[in-house]
Amino acid sequence: VQLVESGGGSVQPGDSLRLSCSVRGSFDTRYCMGWFRQAQGKERVRVALFSTGTGITVIADAVRGRFTYSRDNATNTQYLNMNDLKPEDTAMYYCAAKQGGCTVRPDVFRFWGQGTQVTVS
Repeated sequence: VQLVESGGGSVQPGDSLRLSCSVRGSFDTRYCMGWFRQAQGKERVRVALFSTGTGITVIADAVRGRFTYSRDNATNTQYLNMNDLKPEDTAMYYCAAKQGGCTVRPDVFRFWGQGTQVTVS
């Protein structure tokens, strides 16, 4: 499985961005995929995760109400829709995937995109 991201950039507070992650390959059974972010000098943290087993999407408290997760099964693409961006959203954003259920632990995700920088200032 390969994950290819696009859509980052530099924006002003209050602006919107949409990140895309094209998924190449497939999983045999249920899997979890979504988005993490890592600000400079900080740990990588979950932003949004979707479980194919439960059909549930979990959004981190820090972005709930501003960010949404969506996916297009026809094109095997997932998106992170970011609205009302704030300076504290500045980070490298990564799409990620793993076989099985979801977890907030980034170290158990096997598949990662290359990362895309989002800067809000």
